[in-house]
Amino acid sequence: MRSAFRWLEVAFWLVLVAGYVLWPGTLPLASQVLIAGLFALSYDLVLGYAGILSLGHAAYFGVGAYTAGLLAAHGWGEPISGLVVAGLAAALVGLITSPLVVRGTDLTRLMITTGLGLLLFELANRLGAITGGVDGLQGVEMQPLLGSLRFDIYGRTAYGYVLVVVFVLFLAARRLVRSPYGLSLRGIRANPGRMRAIGCRVDLHLAAIYTFAAAYAGVAGALLTQTTQFVGLDVLSFGRSAELLVMLIVGGAGLLYGGFVGAAVFMIVHHVLSSLDPVYWQFWLGVCLIAIVLLGRDGILGMGRRLLAPRRRGPAPPSAS
Repeated sequence: MRSAFRWLEVAFWLVLVAGYVLWPGTLPLASQVLIAGLFALSYDLVLGYAGILSLGHAAYFGVGAYTAGLLAAHGWGEPISGLVVAGLAAALVGLITSPLVVRGTDLTRLMITTGLGLLLFELANRLGAITGGVDGLQGVEMQPLLGSLRFDIYGRTAYGYVLVVVFVLFLAARRLVRSPYGLSLRGIRANPGRMRAIGCRVDLHLAAIYTFAAAYAGVAGALLTQTTQFVGLDVLSFGRSAELLVMLIVGGAGLLYGGFVGAAVFMIVHHVLSSLDPVYWQFWLGVCLIAIVLLGRDGILGMGRRLLAPRRRGPAPPSAS
């Protein structure tokens, strides 16, 4: 019987588990990459599987980040419960805004999601007495994880915590997209009119996945706040949504792992280039991104899939002579 996880998937997660030994000095960066990968996964659910184009997905990331930060700043620093509340808060905002997003064309969705993101950004800026404004939220202190594991400056506890949360949520998303509901989302992305003709409640399906993805984005934002013990206005910025789109395009949309690969490539290249050339690093980053997109039209994973395709088909049958 075919294994649920292919060997490449197993190797992927084993490498992450071995991160404590493989990159002990860069665990804080590795945690940020995993958080960005979870954020990209949340966007992949709405874009890669449901076909909802958005430039305001950072709104839900920011809601989760500020929820976790405000809870910790006011004495509720228990990480796991704070993570759950942050995810629910982001899901609630996603549910409320979903009727505005799921209807209309791609251009309409782009405008609406961009507007929602800008509205929340300016709201957080105006409510500086609560959010900290441009100075960021102060006094975020997390309690030890499970009562005994403190968040240290080396990032060991944070990395293990993030890895476990990301893995559990990935399993849930993997099961979702392989379910009949996930197949219906693919059908909606391909031809919403035909799905309506066969009785599928398209708007309801899209609203559900949009809310689910908002919850994932909120959890990612909460993880960032809890592991850095700081939250600023940048979690709601348009630039974060734009970077998210770049990560998913680089990795490959509609492949689940594309967000993780894209986030790793983007953040590692960003880190290396900014270290090598602190002034003109954005130029070289742009060159790298253009090269990746030109070489791999469907992202890095899409390019790898095409390279492996001949091997999967096997040798051609002998021709009759």
